[in-house]
Amino acid sequence: MDRIAKLKEFLTENPNDSFIKHALALEYIKMGNDKDARELFEEILSREPGYIGSYYHLAKLLERINNTDEAIKVYEGGMEEAKKAGDNHSYNELRAAYEELTF
Repeated sequence: MDRIAKLKEFLTENPNDSFIKHALALEYIKMGNDKDARELFEEILSREPGYIGSYYHLAKLLERINNTDEAIKVYEGGMEEAKKAGDNHSYNELRAAYEELTF
């Protein structure tokens, strides 16, 4: 069974599992399916804004499809959440990507 099918199977058992959705979104990106990946990342972040890893990947996806303004907003939201969580590593990664895009 391929990874996407397996992850979808896991989701039927745990439909609100952000980790599984995040993993599925990453698989979609590998396939070039940005539309479905974006939907999953946005769904994760709307339901669980503290799921910090999804901010980086969503913003990178938005950069790739030339949606710079939205990518900047996502980086900013991710930095805010990382700061709230005391996650300096994620904050620094998001900040570096943000600065690369904006400066």
